[in-house]
Amino acid sequence: MNNKIIGIVLIVIGVALAMWGYNIYDSATSQIGRALSGDTPIEAWAGMVGGAICILVGILKVK
Repeated sequence: MNNKIIGIVLIVIGVALAMWGYNIYDSATSQIGRALSGDTPIEAWAGMVGGAICILVGILKVK
C-alpha cells in the first residue's frame, strides 16, 4: 500500500516537472536564445528528463 502511494506521488511530481520543463523550453526567451545560439536551457532539459524519470519510477512502484 505504501509503495502505491509513493508511486502516485512520483507520477504527479513527474508530470509537473515535465510540464515545467516544457514551459521553459517553449518560452519566448528560450526561443530567442535557441535562434541566436542554438542552445537549450539546462533547466528545460532537467525538468523534462527528471519528470520522465519520476513518471517511470512511479509507474514501476504502482505495479
